[in-house]
Amino acid sequence: MAESSHSYRTAGGISIRRTTTDCHPDVLTDLVAAVEYRRGGVLSSGMEYPGRYSRWHMGYVDPCLELVARGRRVTATALNERGRVLLPAVAAALAPHGESAEPAESAVDTFEIAIPAPDEAALAGMPEERRSRRPGVFAALRSVVAVFACSTEDDPHLGLHGAFGYDLSFQFEPLQQVLDRDPTDRDLVLHLPDEIVVRDRKRETCMRHTYDFAVHTPQGTVRTDGLPRTTAPTPPVVTADVPPPPEPGSYAAIVAEAKKRFARGDLFEVVPSHRTYAACDSPARFYERLRERNPAPYEFFFNLAEGEYLVGASPEMFVRVSGTPGQGQRVETCPISGTIRRGATALDDADNIRELLSSTKEESELTMCTDVDRNDKSRVCEPGSVRVIGRRQIEMYSRLIHTVDHIEGQLRPEFDALDAFCTHMWAVTVTGAPKNWAMRFIENHESTPRRWYGGAVGIIGFDGSMNTGLTLRTAQIRDGVATVRVGATLLHDSEPEAEERETFLKARALLETLAESTAPAADTAADQPAPTHPLPGEGMNVLLVDYEDSFVNTLADYVRRHGASVTTLRHGFAPAILDELAPDLVILSPGPGLPSDFDTAALLDELQARALPVLGVCLGLQAMVEHAGGELLTLAEPVHGKPGRVRVLGGDILADTGEDGVFTAARYHSTYTTPQRVKGYHVTAVVEDGVDQATHGEQEPVVMAIEDPHARRWGVQFHPESILTAAVGEGIIARVLHLAARVPA
Repeated sequence: MAESSHSYRTAGGISIRRTTTDCHPDVLTDLVAAVEYRRGGVLSSGMEYPGRYSRWHMGYVDPCLELVARGRRVTATALNERGRVLLPAVAAALAPHGESAEPAESAVDTFEIAIPAPDEAALAGMPEERRSRRPGVFAALRSVVAVFACSTEDDPHLGLHGAFGYDLSFQFEPLQQVLDRDPTDRDLVLHLPDEIVVRDRKRETCMRHTYDFAVHTPQGTVRTDGLPRTTAPTPPVVTADVPPPPEPGSYAAIVAEAKKRFARGDLFEVVPSHRTYAACDSPARFYERLRERNPAPYEFFFNLAEGEYLVGASPEMFVRVSGTPGQGQRVETCPISGTIRRGATALDDADNIRELLSSTKEESELTMCTDVDRNDKSRVCEPGSVRVIGRRQIEMYSRLIHTVDHIEGQLRPEFDALDAFCTHMWAVTVTGAPKNWAMRFIENHESTPRRWYGGAVGIIGFDGSMNTGLTLRTAQIRDGVATVRVGATLLHDSEPEAEERETFLKARALLETLAESTAPAADTAADQPAPTHPLPGEGMNVLLVDYEDSFVNTLADYVRRHGASVTTLRHGFAPAILDELAPDLVILSPGPGLPSDFDTAALLDELQARALPVLGVCLGLQAMVEHAGGELLTLAEPVHGKPGRVRVLGGDILADTGEDGVFTAARYHSTYTTPQRVKGYHVTAVVEDGVDQATHGEQEPVVMAIEDPHARRWGVQFHPESILTAAVGEGIIARVLHLAARVPA
């Protein structure tokens, strides 16, 4: 048996020796069986997709160290003597982030900190570009990773493996929790394995990597050499009564409530979920059969101890980061939205794919998901690097066919994989858009906390990489009961009963497998205009006001591409900040709801007093119209994530846009105005069709753009940053920057 050895020293000063030996793939089968009884995890990919997924299989058992978060309390536990060697170094990394708790008599192998809740008032002026660095669990986790940091050449496999719960998002976005939480529930469980088996099916190799550590202290060097690798067994799987299924019609009722929110413009899309149940007496057997029946890019089986297991076959990547930290790491995601059932034959599948690709509703779902995802990346990625590299691609699973987009970006040097992870929490495909308002709806309309559903599983590599999948098509198993949670992407044109049926179709593969297992793109960047030289925004400072919108970072990215510096602030900041920043242009972002929800008039008063140039986008345009004494109306049929044909009537910002003065743009709005209701502005564009049906039968054109060149104020009722506006969006931003830079006469 071939054997090799490699030694290196981490950034935190820990010496590591890795020994690699060949092993037979059957070792992984034995490892799966062992994980049923001891802490550990197995991850695999059953999908082969060039440029996106390859088939691999890896696993570990008896990790030496465990990190757990319950709310803002983080605990590091040594699980054996080897873990005791590493615990002081991990404790030293955690200590600066919170107050340490005195260990109980029985907890000598544990170090725990309580991270104070941040002062939200003090953070109110914190730029949105730094939101991923808010104090909390991820800041502490970043310090732990830094202790073990190494290069990919040194080690591409060692890292933290485990599960990230949905509630971690409340540390990124401090939304109010309405549902009761069990204080013993865990939001994060990560293992540090010191023996990993990795099978690469492309190269047909299977390797076992074993690790020994040496921690250097003033008192001397402490080593793990020769210490046992085993840990204590976890509680055996026991059985309990299986709860009844959801009440028929209960999910449809949530859909009906969501449709009211779409009509008002509070939501563009939302993904509520509900639970169903089945018996499971062997999580290991369930995992193996699920892999056979429902191959997926993210197959996983974790024994999280405390009687809890996670088994899943998720179709969706969450965040994948590769490359050298600080040198333009690649960030990838693959949002899935658009679903239809598999046919009985290949010809049936072809018919269903044609139906799926022809559906305006399904296309709108994915469009909104991709627009939000691009926005998430634009917060932390290099200007211009966020690209759609696969558009509405078909992925086929055992029961379902999905449409998928593939999006990439290049991390800015000051950010890392955890920044990328945080800024995507949680994927729009499991929350909705605008993301904050969708998550509030979920919190107020689901009956129980999500726990692991909608979170992620995977690996944080000590080489700066990350590979995580969304926790979908997953069973959380405790006391012999598997809880399967499923949801559907809702739009205004969703049909309640059909959406409820879709949720049960999504759960079907898992429920059937559980029954058997229990004993009796297109790259839109190519269409974007090349920047001119010199760039119109060079030397300009732009303030972007975020009205809790899910596209604001992409908008900021468009501005940065044209040379301007951008600071993004949430609404509600003190007016004195305007004097501190002295912006050359203020952009009022899109957002949910109405201008009055954000007291936009007060900010517009302050901007007017300082004679600052303003661009309003969607909600921003509505705020400007209302502030000038105009009137807003509500469409009878909201237009969210759908293309609109815009006719240019004149003005500056839409000059030379489209063929014969007509172009396609992305519309996301329920609120609108008409030319007769606009005061103080020139109407420079309308919907080409002339009218949308208004709530009172209004037959006037819908306004798409307004301008006041003397006051240097412009507004558009469409999204220039959307992929649907890709042909003209950047040009519009460039013209606004050019106009804002002019010195008023």
